[in-house]
Amino acid sequence: MITASDLELRAGSRILLSGATLRVQPGDRIGLVGRNGAGKTTSMRVLAGEGEPYGGGVHANSPVGYLPQDPREGDLLVTAKDRVLSAKGLDVMLRQMEKAQNAMAELVDGAANDKAVRDYGRIEERFSALGGYAAESDAARICAHLGLPDRILHQQIATLSGGQRRRVELARILFSATDGGASSNTTLLLDEPTNHLDADSITWLRSFLQNHDGGLVVISHDTDLLADVVNKVWFLDATRGEVDTYNMDWKRYQEARATDEKRRRRERANAEKKASVLHTQALKMGAKATKAVAAKNMARRADQLLAGLEPEQQHDRVAKIRFPDPAPCGKTPLTAEGLSKAFGSLEVFTGVDLAVDRGAKVVVLGLNGAGKTTLLRLLAGTERADAGDVLPGHGLRVGYFAQEHETLDPDATVWENIRHASPDTGEQQLRTVLGTFMFSGEQLQQPAGTLSGGEKTRLALAGLVSSAANVLLLDEPTNNLDPASRAQVLDALRRFTGAVVLVSHDPGAVEALDPDKVIVLPDGTEDLWSADYLELVQLA
Repeated sequence: MITASDLELRAGSRILLSGATLRVQPGDRIGLVGRNGAGKTTSMRVLAGEGEPYGGGVHANSPVGYLPQDPREGDLLVTAKDRVLSAKGLDVMLRQMEKAQNAMAELVDGAANDKAVRDYGRIEERFSALGGYAAESDAARICAHLGLPDRILHQQIATLSGGQRRRVELARILFSATDGGASSNTTLLLDEPTNHLDADSITWLRSFLQNHDGGLVVISHDTDLLADVVNKVWFLDATRGEVDTYNMDWKRYQEARATDEKRRRRERANAEKKASVLHTQALKMGAKATKAVAAKNMARRADQLLAGLEPEQQHDRVAKIRFPDPAPCGKTPLTAEGLSKAFGSLEVFTGVDLAVDRGAKVVVLGLNGAGKTTLLRLLAGTERADAGDVLPGHGLRVGYFAQEHETLDPDATVWENIRHASPDTGEQQLRTVLGTFMFSGEQLQQPAGTLSGGEKTRLALAGLVSSAANVLLLDEPTNNLDPASRAQVLDALRRFTGAVVLVSHDPGAVEALDPDKVIVLPDGTEDLWSADYLELVQLA
């Protein structure tokens, strides 16, 4: 279905892959894994035909449905329903049918009306022959399972939240792989498909992918999804520039990786012991002129023993995340009064009041579309309210982490982005901060738009760390992070002494925050935090 031959991928001068051969066949459900920055997203884009490899070629002989980690929608004025149906071109036919229906209703002239009737009949017949009515039903079913009710489907993309837009894109891709119950030959390439999904939607997605007949390659930090779905694993090892293929499920893969690493360590220990003996003996023999040649041969043999070993698995480097002590501020550094926001005729929320005291820990809950991200944008000053005010208190310094990384300039370099986030911080201090977040050398000159999702998250967090903010506004800060990096973020949250307003589907992030207050949208209800609310986090 997809074949990549002699594939070479690079990030700047850094080689991610060299000479790799990858094949996706019908029934393959492949988990593409590797540390953050290893090149998983780059590999997926190239397989999808959205990026050019440095070397080699990619050939696909069947349809491909690609969900990027950070989807960028086209026309924001189309409805969510039309966006989903566009996967099979049905949106155009529906608009043509609607236009013909309007013409039939408006035209009174006999000949013109007859033409409109014929046009409608011709389009409707073609729509029906292509299974359009059944396809509409399939699309609606997929959308409902992904938490997109009918009222959302009739809204323009521009009016939807970031989470809803991503669900629409996922629905469009999955819809492209349905064929009225028949087997599908579409290859699905899904980069972090569970981002922004609630627990019920994730459960349904697992079932859909388990039953998908075509090929599948998935990048995910959701280990439960990988355990339930994949039957083959590609491990991308950027230190060697290679892909290790494991023709087995996730559990057996983890066992095989552990076994491989034990073998490598054992072989290395034995080889190093033998090499040490050979080097010692060579040094002794080298002192005698008559045995100099034999000593050199012995030393060469020792070096060959070490050179022939497989590389030992390198433990993933993890960003050392620690938010600095917050800048001094008054008792209540941030207050919002009567905030209201609507998109067109769609009212998101109205009359929301919020007081963020020094050191407060606040969680914002609400179903997708309730306005959680919009509220953070209003508090951050990146969007204006229709009514109400955001009032800065004494010494307020806000740090905003956006779930779609809008605070990053994709065309600017890593270095330019961090300088923009902290213009008053010294150069050496910024370089030190970037180093702790695993950005150094020529990567500082890499455009932010070419970073992986995990790398963008790390860069955005580096900007927060360098800002000494006393109020952090965090919108899904653990998305796209591998388990080790996620643990670092959660530990930083636990230790931070400033105020935090958090939006998250991650129960672990909420527990790490140890919140004292909750705001429930769209009503703006304020309540003291209790463990009962934890059950709502994944559903929100």
